[in-house]
Amino acid sequence: MNCCRARWTGAAALVVSLLVVSTAQAACKGFSWDVHEELALFASQPHVMHAGRAPAGAAQIRVDRFYVLQLTPQQRVHFEMPPGKTMLTDADYAGLVKFTVPQTGSYRISLDRPFWIDVVDDGKLLPTQDFQGQHGCSGPHKIVEFVMRAHRQLWLQFSGANASEVRVSITPAPTAAPSPH
Repeated sequence: MNCCRARWTGAAALVVSLLVVSTAQAACKGFSWDVHEELALFASQPHVMHAGRAPAGAAQIRVDRFYVLQLTPQQRVHFEMPPGKTMLTDADYAGLVKFTVPQTGSYRISLDRPFWIDVVDDGKLLPTQDFQGQHGCSGPHKIVEFVMRAHRQLWLQFSGANASEVRVSITPAPTAAPSPH
């Protein structure tokens, strides 16, 4: 009898889990961009790593991969460049990673929470090209688009975070289809 009860409990947990995932995915359908690639990455198994406390100790991440990055209390992080927005409180977490992109163009950085992010290239903060976010969606919650140059050492900085980890991916932004003539 206990084995049957355990199977039922396991089946019930699976059904509840699928309902939660289904509801979260429905909340993520409110983006006006095509985000199928980001949704697929956020549904995959993440690579878990520690974000750096300083540029010298920053981990290298790659485009088209999904990561869970462990962050550090922000007062212990030394950024490549000061964050573009100051939001320091006792509960804030931060970190940085380095990366390169294979070709020049627009790339999206997707996050599971409302963190502040900056991309640094050659000692300068890159301007944001565009962004979107969805309340009730954590896979992803926020997507920020930047134009990045190929084969350069870039830095992704997280600051003002209210959690000690962030789920993140970097993907090429889909290019618009050429208009018919």
